[in-house]
Amino acid sequence: MKKIVFFGNSLIAGYGLIYPSTESIPALIAGKLRSAGMEYEVINAGISGDTTATALDRLDRHLKGNIDIFVVELGANDFLRGVSPQEVSHNLQGIISKVITFCPQASIMLLGMALPEWAHGIHGTQSLAYQNIYKDLAAENNISLVPSFLKGVAGKPGLNMPDGVHPLAAGYQIAAENIWPELSKLINRLL
Repeated sequence: MKKIVFFGNSLIAGYGLIYPSTESIPALIAGKLRSAGMEYEVINAGISGDTTATALDRLDRHLKGNIDIFVVELGANDFLRGVSPQEVSHNLQGIISKVITFCPQASIMLLGMALPEWAHGIHGTQSLAYQNIYKDLAAENNISLVPSFLKGVAGKPGLNMPDGVHPLAAGYQIAAENIWPELSKLINRLL
């Protein structure tokens, strides 16, 4: 059976959802695959609170077995904690490099983020540098990119929890739809 690993933070784990096993992004993607008659094991390797540094530290245990697609979603917690864009980029490159080394057959997809308007006031000019990290890394490593997987969700009160950061179930459905076209391209290459 082919395998997809979603590696990230609370936005992958499904923090705050009543039913993360059916409402998180990996669960929604698994449902789409089943509906399309495709047999895939979809792993939710999201941990709430993860930064790019803590994720890099735990990465090795998720690089076991035959992985066909490895999806990386990280950086939001780094931004909220004021970690420099350079450090975030360095850590994400470390994750990408390890996946390439230990799972050379795996296609890699990077989930980028476009910061909502309220976020630009937090770290000033650094917020612009954050947004370039993902497209730069995708280009440098020749990997797939969803530039803003929370497009249409981020900054929308009706689609997010009161914290303004974590989507509600309806927000995750939009996020999964944002991811699906690029993921489908990778899946079609495996056929």
